[in-house]
Amino acid sequence: MAVVLDALASYLQDMLLEMAKEEVHLLLGVPDEIKKMGMKLGDLKRFLADADKRNISDESVKSWVRELRNALYGATNILDLCQLKAMERGRSCDMGCFNPLLFCMRNPLHAHDIGNRIKSLNERLDDIEKRSKTFNFINLASYEDNTKKVESSLRARRETTGEDELGVVGEKIEEDTRNLVDLLTKKDKNVHEHKNVMVYAIVGVGGIGKTTLAKKIFNHDFIKQGFQKRIWLSVNQEFSDADLLERAITEAQGNHQAPRNTKAALERTLKEALKDCKTLLVMDDVWDHHAWVGVLKTPLLSVLAQGSCVLVTTRHDMVAKSMMAEVPYHHVKKLEQEDAWSLLKKQVVGKENNDEPKVDALKDIGTSIIAKCDGLPLAVKVIGGLLRQKNIRRSDWKNVLNDSTWSVSQMPKELNYAVYLSYQDLHPELQSCFLHYALLPKSVLFGYERIVAMWIGEGFVHGNSRDLEVLGKEYYDQLIARNLLEPDPRYVDHGVCNMHDIVRSFAQYLTRDEALVTQKSEAGPTINSIPENVIRLSLKSKESESNELEWSSLQAHISLRTLILVGETKINPGDSLSSFPCLRTLHIEDGNFDALSECLVQLKHLRYLCLDGTNTSRLPKKIAKMKFLQCIDLTNCQSLVKLPRGIGELRQLRYLSLLNSGINNIPRGFGSLTNLRILQGFPAHVEGDWCSLEELGPLNQLMRLLIHGLENVSSSSFAIKARLGEKVCLSYVYLQCTSSSGGAHRLVKQEEQQHIEKVFDELCPPPCLEILTIKGYFSQRLPRWMTLTAIVCLGSLRILCMEDLPYCTELPDGLWQLPSLEFLLIRSAPGIKRVGPEFLLPHHHEHPSAVENFGSGLKILVIRCPHLERISNLPNLQNLEISRCPKLKVLEGLPALQRLWLEDYDIETLPGYFQDVKPRHLDLDCDVLLLTSIAKGKSGPEWDKFSHIKQVKAYAADNDNNIQRKWYVKYTIDPFSFKTNFSPSADASGDETEEVLLDKVAQV
Repeated sequence: MAVVLDALASYLQDMLLEMAKEEVHLLLGVPDEIKKMGMKLGDLKRFLADADKRNISDESVKSWVRELRNALYGATNILDLCQLKAMERGRSCDMGCFNPLLFCMRNPLHAHDIGNRIKSLNERLDDIEKRSKTFNFINLASYEDNTKKVESSLRARRETTGEDELGVVGEKIEEDTRNLVDLLTKKDKNVHEHKNVMVYAIVGVGGIGKTTLAKKIFNHDFIKQGFQKRIWLSVNQEFSDADLLERAITEAQGNHQAPRNTKAALERTLKEALKDCKTLLVMDDVWDHHAWVGVLKTPLLSVLAQGSCVLVTTRHDMVAKSMMAEVPYHHVKKLEQEDAWSLLKKQVVGKENNDEPKVDALKDIGTSIIAKCDGLPLAVKVIGGLLRQKNIRRSDWKNVLNDSTWSVSQMPKELNYAVYLSYQDLHPELQSCFLHYALLPKSVLFGYERIVAMWIGEGFVHGNSRDLEVLGKEYYDQLIARNLLEPDPRYVDHGVCNMHDIVRSFAQYLTRDEALVTQKSEAGPTINSIPENVIRLSLKSKESESNELEWSSLQAHISLRTLILVGETKINPGDSLSSFPCLRTLHIEDGNFDALSECLVQLKHLRYLCLDGTNTSRLPKKIAKMKFLQCIDLTNCQSLVKLPRGIGELRQLRYLSLLNSGINNIPRGFGSLTNLRILQGFPAHVEGDWCSLEELGPLNQLMRLLIHGLENVSSSSFAIKARLGEKVCLSYVYLQCTSSSGGAHRLVKQEEQQHIEKVFDELCPPPCLEILTIKGYFSQRLPRWMTLTAIVCLGSLRILCMEDLPYCTELPDGLWQLPSLEFLLIRSAPGIKRVGPEFLLPHHHEHPSAVENFGSGLKILVIRCPHLERISNLPNLQNLEISRCPKLKVLEGLPALQRLWLEDYDIETLPGYFQDVKPRHLDLDCDVLLLTSIAKGKSGPEWDKFSHIKQVKAYAADNDNNIQRKWYVKYTIDPFSFKTNFSPSADASGDETEEVLLDKVAQV
């Protein structure tokens, strides 16, 4: 069920509404058929939620669901064909200028064909609905009521208590426990007079260990000493107000004889039990903020003593936000490999036997199994339970490792339940997006723009055409907030995410009836074993000529609507795309495709086309016939040097990427693509008195724009015609000069610098801009819209990146006027000598509050600025990363700094400025010789420079064996701990020495 029936039915209803806004009753001489289809969809939708739910595990329902799904897919194809014929023969104008249904009326043969198809489809839907009665599906309202009864019995099995769990291992959980205990009990915390109770949140995906961490905190000696009363409430997804209050009274040792007939009576009893008590309330597994805001908050706030705390565990950032938890929330991280191995071993080795040596001998296989668990403690425990049922033999463990279905079919219910609860909480369209994400090959990078474009093309994101990208991004963000997707920290603004294996396996299990994700390898499944009725296929082939995928082997799969291929493909004479009449999504990456490029016009229903990194050298001359195309991604198509002129006729095109392709010019008339929202890799070039920037003028729907080659623009008057400032939807702008960035390459003349200044002066973005990147700008003066008096117009700017600026000597004036700024990147700017004054408003001594309120949560990253000397006067800066800035001598005026990261492999001693700052965390990547000095601890020369910092982690690489961060020193000030795995006598072969404990570790 890769598509959720409920969502597919809604999409189909939207198609009907979009096509039949007027004169539906006249269609094809069969006035009732379209209306009947809409009514039939409405009838079916009442119980599709139940059908979707039962399809997961009820074999008897699967064939019925499959038939209905295929019927609905057929309906989308029929309506597509009607619309396509209208577009092909209609006047050359926007869709809004003619009605596809009226066109059908005026073309009797086409009308008769479409009419017969719709009649046949309605008869099919009638039969499907009649047979649904044998399954006793329930409508949505009763479904919700019965779900509470079913899930309450399951929930009873999962109720948590405040008792510690056995088998908890790992340095990270101990570190997290210390930090959160300190946060809850520290005496100097800022408690406002009106805020006696502080709320803190632990956030993470199901199975990550939120409850385990909360239990360790709840039972910590410092917590027991610091709070008069401790209350543990397991909230879960379904709860009643009265039950929650009663359990709170019991935990608080309240009066059990008091009246409990009303909510008000329960509140009074709870208030009496906790009056003037400093209390810790742990609310575990909260799904709805109402549990706090609507039930417990009112009675508790008025009676609890100052210093009381609420600690909530939840899967959703949105819940923490609605409960007004203090930020940042504590996101639970995955287990380190050694911690996960220790936990797995504890599950396998019984207390009564001596199997540990035998298990240790299987560590190589065990660590591979752990990798499939992706650091989730719950997954590790469950897999440990599975292995405990096996013999401790290499063959048995290998069978578990190599079984492609082990993570689903052999998983106990409690693991699937953790993810399943999150899945069931999604609305149907979001369920479809979640399941679709699991189709993406795990090791291939997908930016969110591509993912949203796929969702739009598949119909998972539908509705008002103007807002589809915005809605798709909201869906993407919701999956992140629910911890079903994990942002990759290497990319700002959640641009790239990962889905861990347990969640991915669960999703692929749900899609097993119509979608397949596989990898072609020497030992892997053959293409011939793939069911012919598969709807969505995602296949990655290994890079070996002998193992190339034969394109002809795919052509039997005529029902495909989605085809994702990554890797080399062998195309023979006679191969074509005509075997895929229903295809809507085609994603080919890093493979051969040039021989099939002209055949693309055969894909009448295609919405999404990506040819990233293929050898494609041409697009079809008749590309204008591909009327439904919404996305064309030609990233890294370096053999492609020209776009067909007909591309300007693709009026539904919303996304076009030419990044790193061979295309350095675009055809005139490109500006007719007024539906474009995302345009990446747009080349600026001039032909006589025409410049490609002119074509940007009419594109007023643009939300994301990346331009390169701006050094080619011969006159600033061309830049004016781009009309960037008028594009009220534009939130992301990337401006790049690609061939004239001076520096070591060549000396840029003053005249050239002045010219590029004038061009950039006329590219002022609109006030709604949120992300701005300027790269390769080769003038000393920044554009005038970045000066002190003008930059205030960019008040929505959140992310500013300035890269490869060979001549700029100062950052933009007036950064203090950007209240939304979250991230500042400065890379390869040799003229920049200081960072900080730009954040100080003039006469700041007269307005200290303005300085104090600016930049909270700001992160600054400075990379390869060889002449940078000073970073100062940033009172609310919390996160600072510095890489390869050898002349930096001063860090001062950073009182709120929480994390400092320094990367420098040339320094021989720690910089003196470490003594001038007090970050909570220091991360250092350095040379092995400097790590040697740090590893000496109190007796070494570096001790005084870092000993005042709460947590220090220093790393060095094993360059001989190309192992990054192999050697480390880890230091914690309280409780004191100093650990390292490095010693001067370490084996040069790279074998890691046992961890050396240089000083006694104080127990928490």
